Amino acid sequence: MDFDTIVIGGGHAGIEACLAPSRMGFKTLLITQNLDAIGRLSCNPAIGGLAKGNIVREIDALGGEMGHLIDNSMIQYRILNRRRGPAVQAPRAQADKYVYAALAKKTLELQSNLALFMDTVVDLIIDPDTKVVSGVITERGHRITAKTVVLTTGTFMEGRIFIGEYDAPCGRLGEVAAIGLGTALRKHGFEIGRMKTGTPARVKRSSIDFSKTEVQPGDDPMPFSFDIEEVNRPSVPCYITFTNDLTHQIIRDNIRKSPLYGGKIVGKGPRYCPSIEDKVVRFPDRERHQIFIEPEGIDTEEMYLNGLSSSLPEDVQNAFMRTLPGLENVEVLRPAYAVEYDYIDPLQLLPSLECIEYKGLFIAGQTNGTSGYEEAGCQGLMAGINAAQKIKGENPIILSRAESYTGVLIDDLVTKGTKEPYRMFTSRAEHRLNMRHDSCDQRLTPIGYSVGLQSAEKMEILKEKLAKIETVKELLSQNSYENKNALHALKMPEVTIEDLKEKIPELNNYSEAIRYHVQLDVKYEGYIAKEQREVKRFSNLENIKIPDDFDFGSVTGMSSEGIEKCKKIRPISVGQAGRISGLRSTDIAILMVHVKRWKSKE
Repeated sequence: MDFDTIVIGGGHAGIEACLAPSRMGFKTLLITQNLDAIGRLSCNPAIGGLAKGNIVREIDALGGEMGHLIDNSMIQYRILNRRRGPAVQAPRAQADKYVYAALAKKTLELQSNLALFMDTVVDLIIDPDTKVVSGVITERGHRITAKTVVLTTGTFMEGRIFIGEYDAPCGRLGEVAAIGLGTALRKHGFEIGRMKTGTPARVKRSSIDFSKTEVQPGDDPMPFSFDIEEVNRPSVPCYITFTNDLTHQIIRDNIRKSPLYGGKIVGKGPRYCPSIEDKVVRFPDRERHQIFIEPEGIDTEEMYLNGLSSSLPEDVQNAFMRTLPGLENVEVLRPAYAVEYDYIDPLQLLPSLECIEYKGLFIAGQTNGTSGYEEAGCQGLMAGINAAQKIKGENPIILSRAESYTGVLIDDLVTKGTKEPYRMFTSRAEHRLNMRHDSCDQRLTPIGYSVGLQSAEKMEILKEKLAKIETVKELLSQNSYENKNALHALKMPEVTIEDLKEKIPELNNYSEAIRYHVQLDVKYEGYIAKEQREVKRFSNLENIKIPDDFDFGSVTGMSSEGIEKCKKIRPISVGQAGRISGLRSTDIAILMVHVKRWKSKE
């Protein structure tokens, strides 16, 4: 074999997918069409957000790179949902997209055990008898072998962009699509569909009248990575403007010029990030839509119009943009466009992200039908880890729905599938109080350490953090505040740990992050205890594992629909089987009995 692992694609999934095995000591190759496009923030130049910010911290806790990249490239930081509970609060940072991509490329170039190669993969090397994937074939005729392959093609596999009547084979504007691989995968029998996403225009900063917009300043920056104590980066504001009746009328008058409504695009678009023409059609009673004007970087004039993605012709785009306050004389640098691309039905994957039928092939990122850099990154990390685990002959690492958003995301994909770009929300997680962004290291750093992605030093730092948290709680229990025990007083909604500092000056000896963590632990202690009991019940079914060679067809008494779906999805536990759409509670009870009998025979 030429390599232990080959990773196809240099986007956010590909970055994590190639770093993980190389850091675990395996000889890894990243093949990408353009080395200068590694880590490119194709759409919104921001990392994090609701649930997404938690995912970034999960990636970091496991030993991934995304947290480091955003901490060293951010130009604005905000905590979203500050007025709501901690389970739905999340960090989000605007990135300097050029600094972010440069840091990503440099990180890969300097990584030991990792080689980079610029070419386009057009097919896989598959043994027709064993159905084992053992390498790739490139456009220039290279046959490169490996023990495992990770596929992370993003929007490039058979990608096509659309601007009005114009369309071209591209994964991004000005970047050629990966032609050939989608056709080859179809011939191999993969179930492949089409999805659509889009991006807004980029406009010139000096052509905007910011006096007619609302200023959106940032918060004091806090690091995403648990390795970094503070962020020392310049902070710049974003701005807010709104569409209006005239904007909407121009869009309605030209709606048939959109390939979305003219029938040229067949792929399903993202429900939670629709184009402006989708918003106008789907919400006809809305008088206006909020648009965020965000910088693409410190040293560029380009501004990003968040909320204004479109595939309408350029003259129509120019017309409706100039109806927005502050954009009356806007100069467009890059037009908005839609992109349609091939994705692989994730029901063809195991929870390890390995393909059920073709062994040694792992698939991650938008190729699985997800939307967003963060969703891609966590999949890439898990695919890379499990590719290495397979080479070692060890069990895959499968994160639970009760311990991470990453676990929720992957379980949703491989158990339920998706017909539209999947985006993570806090509401998708049943145990979200368990998955606060400030506690990701407690839950996941030991897992990263167990596979070799986190060092013994990081584990010692985590132990010190946990000790400090307990010390602060003990300090509170030994002091009073307004005639109450300080620990009990902190449970009151109106009392914060910052209020207690005046009475207990020793609290100043601990960092803001430690104090904040203690405050949340104390205030939500009852809710967390209740959730832990629910997690324990949840774990009972998850712990009933279904053997790899279990014959679902032999289960008598189970519905035919249940048998067929289990044969296709190959659930690895009774718990996962219970989340398959269409399975009844009686099916699960019968399955549980047969699994126990099967195990007793073995």
